[in-house]
Amino acid sequence: MTGHSGSHVEVTGSGTASAAPDVVRVRAGVRCDGDDVSTALADAGNRAQGLAQAARDHGVAAADLRTTGTRVHPRHDREGVTVVGYTAYQGLSVTVRDPALVGSLVEAFAGAAGNALTIDHIGLELADSAPLLAQAREAAFADAKAKAEQYAALAGRELGKVERLSDVERGGAQPRFAMMAAGKAADLSVELGENSVTATVAVRWEWT
Repeated sequence: MTGHSGSHVEVTGSGTASAAPDVVRVRAGVRCDGDDVSTALADAGNRAQGLAQAARDHGVAAADLRTTGTRVHPRHDREGVTVVGYTAYQGLSVTVRDPALVGSLVEAFAGAAGNALTIDHIGLELADSAPLLAQAREAAFADAKAKAEQYAALAGRELGKVERLSDVERGGAQPRFAMMAAGKAADLSVELGENSVTATVAVRWEWT
Protein backbone atom coordinates (compact mmCIF):
# COMPACT_ATOMS: atom_id res chain seq x y z
CA MET A 1 0.00 0.00 0.00
CA THR A 2 1.30 3.44 -0.91
CA GLY A 3 -0.21 6.86 -0.34
CA HIS A 4 1.01 10.39 -0.73
CA SER A 5 -0.10 13.99 -0.41
CA GLY A 6 1.61 17.30 -0.71
CA SER A 7 3.23 16.93 2.72
CA HIS A 8 3.87 13.22 3.25
CA VAL A 9 4.26 9.77 1.75
CA GLU A 10 3.04 6.59 3.43
CA VAL A 11 4.15 3.07 2.46
CA THR A 12 4.00 -0.41 3.88
CA GLY A 13 6.97 -2.71 4.19
CA SER A 14 7.24 -6.41 4.95
CA GLY A 15 10.08 -8.39 6.45
CA THR A 16 10.64 -12.03 7.32
CA ALA A 17 13.18 -13.65 9.63
CA SER A 18 13.81 -17.37 9.98
CA ALA A 19 15.56 -19.66 12.42
CA ALA A 20 15.76 -23.36 13.16
CA PRO A 21 13.31 -24.40 15.90
CA ASP A 22 14.93 -25.21 19.22
CA VAL A 23 12.17 -27.07 21.06
CA VAL A 24 9.87 -29.94 20.16
CA ARG A 25 6.39 -30.22 21.66
CA VAL A 26 5.22 -33.82 21.94
CA ARG A 27 1.64 -34.63 22.86
CA ALA A 28 1.45 -38.27 23.86
CA GLY A 29 -1.12 -40.33 25.70
CA VAL A 30 -2.33 -43.75 26.70
CA ARG A 31 -5.64 -45.41 25.83
CA CYS A 32 -6.59 -48.35 28.05
CA ASP A 33 -9.58 -50.69 28.12
CA GLY A 34 -11.05 -52.18 31.28
CA ASP A 35 -14.10 -54.09 32.41
CA ASP A 36 -15.09 -51.20 34.68
CA VAL A 37 -14.29 -47.50 35.04
CA SER A 38 -11.86 -47.87 37.93
CA THR A 39 -9.81 -50.56 36.18
CA ALA A 40 -9.54 -48.56 32.96
CA LEU A 41 -8.59 -45.37 34.83
CA ALA A 42 -6.03 -47.12 37.02
CA ASP A 43 -4.35 -48.74 34.01
CA ALA A 44 -4.25 -45.42 32.14
CA GLY A 45 -2.88 -43.62 35.19
CA ASN A 46 -0.11 -46.17 35.71
CA ARG A 47 0.94 -46.11 32.07
CA ALA A 48 0.84 -42.30 31.99
CA GLN A 49 3.14 -42.25 35.01
CA GLY A 50 5.47 -44.47 33.00
CA LEU A 51 5.47 -41.90 30.20
CA ALA A 52 6.29 -39.11 32.64
CA GLN A 53 9.11 -41.13 34.18
CA ALA A 54 10.54 -41.92 30.75
CA ALA A 55 10.53 -38.19 29.98
CA ARG A 56 12.31 -37.38 33.24
CA ASP A 57 14.85 -40.10 32.49
CA HIS A 58 15.58 -38.25 29.24
CA GLY A 59 16.30 -35.01 31.10
CA VAL A 60 12.90 -33.37 30.68
CA ALA A 61 12.30 -30.94 33.55
CA ALA A 62 9.16 -31.14 35.67
CA ALA A 63 8.09 -27.72 34.37
CA ASP A 64 8.11 -29.14 30.83
CA LEU A 65 5.66 -31.94 31.67
CA ARG A 66 1.93 -31.29 31.78
CA THR A 67 -1.05 -33.62 32.00
CA THR A 68 -3.48 -32.51 29.30
CA GLY A 69 -6.56 -34.36 30.44
CA THR A 70 -8.18 -37.63 31.49
CA ARG A 71 -11.27 -39.07 29.84
CA VAL A 72 -13.28 -42.25 30.18
CA HIS A 73 -16.19 -43.52 28.10
CA PRO A 74 -18.17 -46.75 27.81
CA ARG A 75 -17.65 -49.32 25.07
CA HIS A 76 -20.75 -50.93 23.62
CA ASP A 77 -21.47 -54.17 21.83
CA ARG A 78 -22.00 -54.32 18.08
CA GLU A 79 -25.61 -53.33 18.45
CA GLY A 80 -24.57 -50.26 20.42
CA VAL A 81 -26.87 -51.15 23.31
CA THR A 82 -25.05 -53.13 25.97
CA VAL A 83 -22.02 -51.70 27.76
CA VAL A 84 -19.19 -54.24 27.52
CA GLY A 85 -16.42 -52.20 29.15
CA TYR A 86 -14.78 -48.81 29.43
CA THR A 87 -11.91 -47.00 27.73
CA ALA A 88 -9.82 -44.45 29.60
CA TYR A 89 -7.42 -41.93 28.07
CA GLN A 90 -4.81 -39.76 29.74
CA GLY A 91 -2.66 -37.26 27.85
CA LEU A 92 0.75 -35.77 28.51
CA SER A 93 2.35 -32.72 26.90
CA VAL A 94 6.16 -32.79 26.85
CA THR A 95 8.50 -29.97 25.87
CA VAL A 96 11.77 -31.43 24.59
CA ARG A 97 14.56 -28.86 24.56
CA ASP A 98 17.04 -31.13 22.78
CA PRO A 99 15.41 -32.12 19.46
CA ALA A 100 17.98 -34.92 19.01
CA LEU A 101 16.32 -36.79 21.89
CA VAL A 102 12.87 -37.07 20.31
CA GLY A 103 13.45 -40.42 18.65
CA SER A 104 14.80 -42.13 21.76
CA LEU A 105 12.08 -40.50 23.89
CA VAL A 106 9.30 -41.89 21.70
CA GLU A 107 10.99 -45.29 21.82
CA ALA A 108 11.02 -45.06 25.63
CA PHE A 109 7.34 -44.09 25.57
CA ALA A 110 6.57 -47.21 23.54
CA GLY A 111 8.43 -49.32 26.06
CA ALA A 112 6.56 -47.74 28.97
CA ALA A 113 3.05 -47.81 27.53
CA GLY A 114 3.16 -50.63 24.97
CA ASN A 115 0.27 -50.77 22.54
CA ALA A 116 -1.67 -48.32 24.70
CA LEU A 117 0.58 -45.48 23.49
CA THR A 118 -0.78 -42.71 21.30
CA ILE A 119 1.33 -39.95 19.76
CA ASP A 120 -1.11 -37.17 18.99
CA HIS A 121 1.28 -34.44 17.86
CA ILE A 122 4.94 -33.63 17.34
CA GLY A 123 5.49 -29.92 16.72
CA LEU A 124 8.64 -27.93 16.06
CA GLU A 125 8.73 -24.51 17.70
CA LEU A 126 10.88 -21.66 18.91
CA ALA A 127 11.17 -21.31 22.66
CA ASP A 128 11.34 -17.52 22.26
CA SER A 129 10.19 -15.92 19.01
CA ALA A 130 10.72 -12.32 20.25
CA PRO A 131 14.26 -11.91 18.82
CA LEU A 132 13.06 -13.28 15.48
CA LEU A 133 10.14 -10.86 15.47
CA ALA A 134 12.51 -7.97 16.18
CA GLN A 135 14.57 -8.97 13.13
CA ALA A 136 11.43 -9.19 11.00
CA ARG A 137 10.33 -5.70 12.11
CA GLU A 138 13.74 -4.25 11.27
CA ALA A 139 13.54 -5.84 7.82
CA ALA A 140 9.99 -4.52 7.37
CA PHE A 141 11.02 -0.97 8.27
CA ALA A 142 14.02 -1.15 5.91
CA ASP A 143 11.70 -2.36 3.14
CA ALA A 144 9.29 0.52 3.77
CA LYS A 145 12.12 3.07 3.81
CA ALA A 146 13.56 1.77 0.54
CA LYS A 147 10.15 2.15 -1.11
CA ALA A 148 9.66 5.64 0.30
CA GLU A 149 13.10 6.75 -0.90
CA GLN A 150 12.34 5.43 -4.37
CA TYR A 151 9.03 7.31 -4.53
CA ALA A 152 10.67 10.47 -3.22
CA ALA A 153 13.34 10.26 -5.90
CA LEU A 154 10.73 9.69 -8.60
CA ALA A 155 8.75 12.68 -7.38
CA GLY A 156 11.78 14.92 -6.94
CA ARG A 157 11.24 15.10 -3.19
CA GLU A 158 13.29 14.35 -0.09
CA LEU A 159 12.22 12.34 2.94
CA GLY A 160 11.92 14.12 6.27
CA LYS A 161 11.13 12.72 9.67
CA VAL A 162 8.81 9.79 10.38
CA GLU A 163 5.34 11.04 11.27
CA ARG A 164 3.68 7.71 12.05
CA LEU A 165 4.60 4.03 12.27
CA SER A 166 2.25 1.14 12.98
CA ASP A 167 2.08 -2.63 12.69
CA VAL A 168 -0.26 -3.69 9.92
CA GLU A 169 -0.12 -7.36 10.78
CA ARG A 170 2.15 -9.71 12.57
CA GLY A 171 2.69 -13.36 11.84
CA GLY A 172 3.56 -15.77 14.63
CA ALA A 173 6.31 -18.29 14.23
CA GLN A 174 5.32 -20.58 11.38
CA PRO A 175 7.13 -23.71 10.25
CA ARG A 176 8.63 -23.25 6.81
CA PHE A 177 9.02 -26.98 6.58
CA ALA A 178 9.09 -29.76 9.12
CA MET A 179 9.38 -33.36 8.03
CA MET A 180 9.10 -36.54 10.01
CA ALA A 181 9.97 -40.02 8.88
CA ALA A 182 8.89 -42.86 11.10
CA GLY A 183 8.97 -46.60 10.80
CA LYS A 184 9.33 -48.29 14.14
CA ALA A 185 9.80 -45.92 17.04
CA ALA A 186 13.58 -46.37 17.11
CA ASP A 187 13.78 -45.11 13.53
CA LEU A 188 11.92 -41.86 14.24
CA SER A 189 13.78 -38.85 12.93
CA VAL A 190 12.83 -35.18 12.92
CA GLU A 191 14.13 -32.72 10.34
CA LEU A 192 14.11 -29.32 12.00
CA GLY A 193 13.70 -27.11 8.94
CA GLU A 194 13.03 -23.49 9.81
CA ASN A 195 10.38 -21.40 11.49
CA SER A 196 9.66 -17.98 10.07
CA VAL A 197 8.12 -14.79 11.44
CA THR A 198 6.72 -12.06 9.19
CA ALA A 199 6.08 -8.43 10.17
CA THR A 200 4.35 -5.74 8.12
CA VAL A 201 4.54 -2.05 9.03
CA ALA A 202 2.99 1.13 7.70
CA VAL A 203 5.25 4.19 7.89
CA ARG A 204 4.46 7.81 7.04
CA TRP A 205 7.30 10.21 6.27
CA GLU A 206 7.25 13.93 5.78
CA TRP A 207 8.62 14.87 2.42
CA THR A 208 9.74 18.17 1.05
